[in-house]
Amino acid sequence: MPDRGGGPTGPRIRVGRPSRRARILLTTLGVLAVLGMAFTMFAGFWTDWLWYRSVKYSSVFTTTLSTKVGLFFVFGLLMAAAVGFNVWLAHRLRPPLSAMSMEQQNLDRYRMGIAPYKKWLLCAVTVLVGLVAGASAAGQWRTWLMWVNAVPFHKTDPQFHLDISFYAFDLPWYRFLLGFGFAAAVLSLIAAALTHYLYGGLRVTSPGPRATAAATGHLSVLLGVFVALKAVAYWLDRYGLAVKSSDFKATGDWTGLRYVDANAYLPAKTILFCIAVICALLFFATLWRRTWQLPVIGFGLMVLSAILIGGLYPALVQKFEVQPNEQAKEAPYVEKNIEATREAYGIDDTKVSGYDGTSRTKDKSTLRGEVGKTASVRILDPNIVSPTFQQNQQIRGYYAFPANLDVDRYPTKDGKVQDTVVGLRELNLDGVKKNWINTHFRYTHGYGLVAAKGTEASNGEPVFTEKNVPTTGDLGTYEPRVYYGEKTTTYSIVGGPQKEIDYPAGDGEATTTYQGKSGVSLSSTLNRAAYALAFGEPQILYSGAIGDGSRILYNRTPKERVEAVAPWLTIDGDAYPAVVDGHIQWIVDAYTTTNGYPYASRTTLGDTTADSLTYNNDQRAVVAQQNRVNYIRNSVKATVDAYTGEVKLYQWDAEDPVLKTWMKAFPGTVKPKSDISSDLMAHLRYPQDLFKVQRELLTRYHVQDAQTFLSGSEVWQVPEDPTTKSGNAVPPYYLTMKMPDQDAQAFSLTTTFTPNGRETLSAFMAVDSQAGTPDYGKIRILKLPASTTVGGPKQVQSQFNSNSQQNIAEFVKLIRGGDSEIEYGNLLTIPLDGGLLYVEPVYVRGQLKYPLMRKVLVTFGHATAFEDTLDKALDKVFGASGAQTTPPDGGTGTTNPPTSGDPTVEQALKDAQKAFDEGQKALKVPDFAAYDKAQKDLQAALARAEKAQAEADKAASAGAENGSGSDKSASGDAKSGSQDGKSGSGDGKSGAEGAASGAGDGKSGG
Repeated sequence: MPDRGGGPTGPRIRVGRPSRRARILLTTLGVLAVLGMAFTMFAGFWTDWLWYRSVKYSSVFTTTLSTKVGLFFVFGLLMAAAVGFNVWLAHRLRPPLSAMSMEQQNLDRYRMGIAPYKKWLLCAVTVLVGLVAGASAAGQWRTWLMWVNAVPFHKTDPQFHLDISFYAFDLPWYRFLLGFGFAAAVLSLIAAALTHYLYGGLRVTSPGPRATAAATGHLSVLLGVFVALKAVAYWLDRYGLAVKSSDFKATGDWTGLRYVDANAYLPAKTILFCIAVICALLFFATLWRRTWQLPVIGFGLMVLSAILIGGLYPALVQKFEVQPNEQAKEAPYVEKNIEATREAYGIDDTKVSGYDGTSRTKDKSTLRGEVGKTASVRILDPNIVSPTFQQNQQIRGYYAFPANLDVDRYPTKDGKVQDTVVGLRELNLDGVKKNWINTHFRYTHGYGLVAAKGTEASNGEPVFTEKNVPTTGDLGTYEPRVYYGEKTTTYSIVGGPQKEIDYPAGDGEATTTYQGKSGVSLSSTLNRAAYALAFGEPQILYSGAIGDGSRILYNRTPKERVEAVAPWLTIDGDAYPAVVDGHIQWIVDAYTTTNGYPYASRTTLGDTTADSLTYNNDQRAVVAQQNRVNYIRNSVKATVDAYTGEVKLYQWDAEDPVLKTWMKAFPGTVKPKSDISSDLMAHLRYPQDLFKVQRELLTRYHVQDAQTFLSGSEVWQVPEDPTTKSGNAVPPYYLTMKMPDQDAQAFSLTTTFTPNGRETLSAFMAVDSQAGTPDYGKIRILKLPASTTVGGPKQVQSQFNSNSQQNIAEFVKLIRGGDSEIEYGNLLTIPLDGGLLYVEPVYVRGQLKYPLMRKVLVTFGHATAFEDTLDKALDKVFGASGAQTTPPDGGTGTTNPPTSGDPTVEQALKDAQKAFDEGQKALKVPDFAAYDKAQKDLQAALARAEKAQAEADKAASAGAENGSGSDKSASGDAKSGSQDGKSGSGDGKSGAEGAASGAGDGKSGG
């Protein structure tokens, strides 16, 4: 029998090498894994390059990438060389082996173990530290570009008299270099010490000297380098005092030198610098003396000096010299801080004027005519009416409007310019049956801009000046398709064999094929494979829906695109659309910022720009490259074409040195201001986030006297939004109005202030917001007397809610007693004749979940009115008659119901109109029992109309799924009977239908 490998105890199991086939398989799998990882990395790089090339900002990609790669390799190699050299040198300086102590015998095992791998181990250590250091350095690409392209401010700080560019551009880079030097010195010291210990240069338990002369010299030099770097740090810390943040009891957060900094810390840093230099020289001297006695003494002296001179001495100065007479000592430094802060935030030209807060005219009736001259009161709240736009102008479930609409300016037919509430009908994929083709090929874009007069309402609904699909209205002909928008967050593949849904047409859908040049071509297999991997969607690689001409669109929100092409800008939270030169353009305000403006107090952008609108609304949040800043300028106005996705950056502030620096770093990316067309200029406005930052600073820095500033007696606060329960700041409001020192109305951004800890009004602030005007950006503040009892927003709102004479409380109680809800619109504040006029629209939201404006609250002085229209409320407040604008229907105050071919529908609508009118009359008495009965009749009539219309529509056309606003209507009054069955014509609702839209259950009448 042949030997099977068994033995006395049984057979032996032999483990042989894998077969050749197995080795080939394992090798192949390993190669494929490496190639897969490599292609994954390549796909990210390649798709980024293709995208930047498609938007014609490839220079941004190449400049950013080359800077990151350069910093990675330079500093990675420097760190690897520093650590590797010191390990090599320590090994070379190892002592010859002699009689082995027990300590060395134990270490000998480790030496022998790593002996065959010394070179590999050295390479691994140096590569690891090099990779970490290189990655850290690559993250400093902004710091490097700002330093190497620095442009002077031509303004110096008051302490060291250095140009501000030193603090903004140079000092951050020097601090990075210093930090890198410290890291290299420490890592080299640790690596060298371990190597010396492993090879006997350092001993811990062995008898005799603890270190060889070579090890002593080597480590002393490294310690000397560390201490020398500490000396440099002390010297830079002197300049760092000008931009240092500290907590100052009198003012809270503080930036810059105070008395103790200038008279204690500054000389202490100079003394410590000298001591550190001497200590470093003592360490270097060990190369000749071969003893650590003097260096250790010098290092101990430096540490003791740091404690006594750098810590104890300033504390004593603060305690015994500053605190007994703080205001006198700190006043000169507070003046520097006030001046620098006002300059850094662009509030140094703010005009503060005294304002009585009470009307000067005894006969209030004479002021009725002044209201229209003082302000074009906007009663349509863009932050409330989005659901109403949705109900009337959504047209299809695959369209949607943003939660917050925007205020813009458009000319009327008579040539005047009016405040207009606008929103885009954007793509809403939540209303689409979900599959890959529908989501990414068929439903690709929104359609049209919808606009309504800001100063008018008809039966509580917006008066649309641009509406319907296809678009009709006052804006003329423009490209209505919206491929890029705030709600467009997924990718689309367009231009190929698959047709796209364009807009509803009759009983079906019109189709289109994207004709723009935006996006990245998917004609090559490489591109398709890269995007399939980048988006995790393998169908991109093999789908037959992709063919010649197919292009992929992504990064489609306006803020996202601007941030990508200008990664050095901070992006305003509110991008807004405008029809400009035949295209819908998103207008995006962008800021240059720095954290290094000497003496200017810092602010946190995320906190300062938060208000009740940004609460749980990420689309309104600022996109900050540097969240903590102490200098900001609205230096760039950007546009994003809603059809082509083209991004343009315009230089808005030609004097900003930060923008000039970035323009040197990225030449050709920012166009001159002269390239802005007149049509675009008409829609540019003062940005909200900058205004919010400035108003927050002005709560303290409206005071320019140091003594008053330190006393804190004039500190203001931004009031909470009284119309919400979020507890967040009231948002600023755009409003066309006239300040007391102005001759004519101007498009303005406004806000109010209250005293710190109180709810009375302390000031009103407005900034001229219309670009292209001489006063654009001019900030005006009306400061009320400290003893004023003029109510602030919260008090005014409380007075509204509790007013019994105007039956406001009863109205609110009645509405909320049903299934409807009250929503308060923007509380507008308007200076008038030395007093303040408050106007607030009141909306009712019923079962249909969209609000209608039912009342207007107005107060002036001690007079309050709660009426159906603004004119009536103003007449009542000022005791005047007449001066009422003609209702949009021609004067009757009501509109006739739309006709229907079905007699049952017509009769039901007439009954509904009658019930609505009776409800209005009951409210004026007020007779709430009669009102309640009228609302029940209204509800029943509308239910009959709805049922009858649905049956008629079903019989007429089984394919009609949402006929509201279709192109079958020649006049734009679309056929009623949408999917909801609740929406009337696009703009011609009857009063009864308007009531139904507001309350659903009939509770919203009046």
